[in-house]
Amino acid sequence: MNRILVALFAFFSISPNLSGQEKHPFIISSPETIAQIILNGNESQPVHTAAQLFADDVYRITGQKPELRIAGNSEYQLKAGTLGVNSDFDKECRKAGIDTDQLKSKWEGYVIKAVTGPEGKKNVLFVVGSHPRGTAHGLMELSRRIGVSPWYWWADVQPEKKEVLEIPAGPLVEDAPKVKFRGIFINDEDWGLQPWAAKTFEPETGDIGPETYKKVFELLLRLKANTIWPAMHPSTRAFFHYPGNAGVAKKYGIIVGTSHAEPMLRNNVDEWDKNKRGAFNYRTNKEQVYAYWEERVKESKGLDAFYTLGMRGIHDSGMEGVESREDAVAVLDGVIKDQRGLLKKYLDRNVEDIPQAFTAYKEVLGIYDAGLELPEDVTIVWPDDNYGYIRRLNNTEERKRKGGTGVYYHASYWGRPHDYLWLSTTHPSLIREEMWKAYKTGADRLWILNVGDIKPAEYNMQLFMDMAYDTEAFADTESLNTHRKNFYTRIFGPLYGDKISELRKKYYDLAFERKPEYMGWSQTEPTTEVHETEYDPFVWGDEVQKRLDAYKKLGRTSDSIYYSLPEKLKDTYFQLVHYPAKGAMFMNMKYLYRDLAIKYNREGRLIAEKYKDLSRESHDSTARITKQYNTGISHGKWNHMMDMAPRQLPVFKAPEITGSPDKSGDLYGYRIEDRGQNGDKLPFFYANQNDRYFIDVFLKREGSVSWAVKDLPEWVKVSQPDGTLNTATDELQQRIYFETNWKAWERSGSPSQSKFVLRLNGEDFPVDIRVRDMGENPGKGFPEKNGMAVAYAGHFSSVTGDKKYRWKPLEDLGYSGNAIQASPIDAVPLDTISIKDHPKLTYHFITETVTEEAKLFLFALPTHPLTRDHKVRVGVQWDNGPVRLVNFQTHGRSERWKLNVLRNLASAELPVTLNRKGKHSLNIYMIDPGVTLDFYYLQAKAQTLPYGILPETGSTETD
Repeated sequence: MNRILVALFAFFSISPNLSGQEKHPFIISSPETIAQIILNGNESQPVHTAAQLFADDVYRITGQKPELRIAGNSEYQLKAGTLGVNSDFDKECRKAGIDTDQLKSKWEGYVIKAVTGPEGKKNVLFVVGSHPRGTAHGLMELSRRIGVSPWYWWADVQPEKKEVLEIPAGPLVEDAPKVKFRGIFINDEDWGLQPWAAKTFEPETGDIGPETYKKVFELLLRLKANTIWPAMHPSTRAFFHYPGNAGVAKKYGIIVGTSHAEPMLRNNVDEWDKNKRGAFNYRTNKEQVYAYWEERVKESKGLDAFYTLGMRGIHDSGMEGVESREDAVAVLDGVIKDQRGLLKKYLDRNVEDIPQAFTAYKEVLGIYDAGLELPEDVTIVWPDDNYGYIRRLNNTEERKRKGGTGVYYHASYWGRPHDYLWLSTTHPSLIREEMWKAYKTGADRLWILNVGDIKPAEYNMQLFMDMAYDTEAFADTESLNTHRKNFYTRIFGPLYGDKISELRKKYYDLAFERKPEYMGWSQTEPTTEVHETEYDPFVWGDEVQKRLDAYKKLGRTSDSIYYSLPEKLKDTYFQLVHYPAKGAMFMNMKYLYRDLAIKYNREGRLIAEKYKDLSRESHDSTARITKQYNTGISHGKWNHMMDMAPRQLPVFKAPEITGSPDKSGDLYGYRIEDRGQNGDKLPFFYANQNDRYFIDVFLKREGSVSWAVKDLPEWVKVSQPDGTLNTATDELQQRIYFETNWKAWERSGSPSQSKFVLRLNGEDFPVDIRVRDMGENPGKGFPEKNGMAVAYAGHFSSVTGDKKYRWKPLEDLGYSGNAIQASPIDAVPLDTISIKDHPKLTYHFITETVTEEAKLFLFALPTHPLTRDHKVRVGVQWDNGPVRLVNFQTHGRSERWKLNVLRNLASAELPVTLNRKGKHSLNIYMIDPGVTLDFYYLQAKAQTLPYGILPETGSTETD
């Protein structure tokens, strides 16, 4: 099957030479003519809907609107139809060279082919589907190709105006989805979609009703998705409460399902009345619960639906009335039999042909593992852990299931350890990797993405749906860069596409280290107050300032793009890019400035007061851009869509910073980077390395102080040799940077130490400068510097493997962007007996410390075992010592798991001995496929580990 052929979608370029004859292009619209859209009279609603949408799209671009007809008389006819609906149409397709037998075999497949002849003859553009949704998706693919974004309405993407729309004759597009059922779950809609629908878009309903779902379903149709799990929070009435909702689903060809907590298309939160029906307990109140499900099954007859089986509590809680997993297994066995009995009784179909899902979410996975036997035709849906890491995938037996398996994945979440409902920051590289793992292990029947309020998750929703449709196109990591660039270039044009794509990559990279919603270092369920961050401003080059600088650069870049864009693109840019970038920046500034205010206050620095103000200003700036989102763009279209404080969690509050510097003591102070470990010494400089360290000089009370750096060796460069601090001029602090000129150092005899004087208010403070020369870094490797060596997992010195098991680089994933994965992911674990024969990664470290108390830290993505037969293990060998097993696995929602997902890292700590200076080796042996290593720290001296990632201490040659 051709996958979105490049040949056709040269689309508006030169018409190809077919069979030796020059054929003119198929004209959709021109000043002289307009094509007719011909439909079979008995085509189903989704085809008519898509045809009308396509006609509207042509009008948006050209100002001319094609007619929809049953029979045509124009020179140019777009014939859209579904095989099996009209025999004459099927014959015409075959005559045009379309392999209808092959197309019939494809689920929701479609073919697009233009057949044109000499001028004056009838010209036909065929859009043919194996199913009405296939036909509809073909029409929506045409819309995208002529320049109408799926987000034209949801992100106000205006198509480029054109006088002529034409398609070259002949070339064929065949397409069909890789994942059978693909869709979204609208969830936690209380702070965006629901208030926006109720107050702005659909006030006549006062809720998410048919008009809102019409727009949601159109978006799904344009994204070639086909499934919805409707909104179901207490703020929203049940989907079936509004009679028009189901009708709109039929019109757009959308399959209606319900979430993991809502069996049999029921919305328990809204529809289960405990006062009337009693407890939602199948053991003690079976008759009422059964009748409740029976009502909906009767009502849903004739609706294209995907029924959730099983039973949990009313709303995302464990099942009532059971005392153990074994007890739950027995109850669920009866529940599922009764539910399938209802489907068989009322839907007049073979129950095995009715789509049914069982989602192994939270405690349900444990019940499944305890022995629950599911009918073979039921689709098992594997969820992630709510933070993007899939908890379980298929083992060998589960891959054989007739009903297949699927994935429920989060791009938005409410719950412990912390919500992320505000900004969409799940890293696309993580989505690509986790969903590729799912596909490769056979989970390809149902993919559902929890999108929260849809906005601002637009890009991740697009990525997820594109990947569900054409998963094979995302086999390698580079495909993601291409996808992201194409997405933004199609919307903003080639002049801006690459810049915006790079900006968005940086946005996701920064949030991967710590999401904006987590910057208060607080948790929820139970909710805790905010704390200081773990970024340290006094070591590692000032972690706080580095992160501030990165976010400020992100904000400046976004500002620059925003103000340079044409006016017609600004509202779209604000929604898709600018608000998320600036919102993330302001949240980080709020808490990092708060940190500086608190930490500097402890040292008595007057400047702490300024950082208090900057923290509060950052909070106020978030409020301003949120107001602009709601009332200042798109003429108020999105009013009430954006809430800067979902659930009013502590992290979103205005910062409260107590305490002020004690102004009765010394006038001034200074602090040397890493002073707590080095005394009055700068950290070691390493020969021919670009090291830079700082000293802060600061006022502690009102007054004026002159400072100067004296007696500095000629080979040491200083950012500023002298200056004045003065409260009258608001110069309260100065950071002085020190670097080295290595050629001058060599001319000076390559000294290993020297010193200079820091003069403050006439008082001299000597500061030592020390240099270490590691020569030519014998054998290549990662050198220890100031007690720490850093290596990225993808930068190994050698690697071994075989035809089946191998270590696979994963670029742009992890903190390092150089992760490496034990693969293939569809393989069984290796044994732990012959471990030294397993695929091996080797790294070399060059150390200068001799100690028995060094530590090796291994950092990996916090993934879960691929199947019930896996763990998350590697074998680790230091020098020629024994191989030690390391298991990154966590269980349930443990404290370790919480910390892992809040920082997107799993870690393991091993004691190692540095019995000599010089070269040491680290070997890592494969055991469980799927383990994804990120980076390593070798800590030779006790010190605080950085929160983020350090630059590698050196480079190593790879085999």
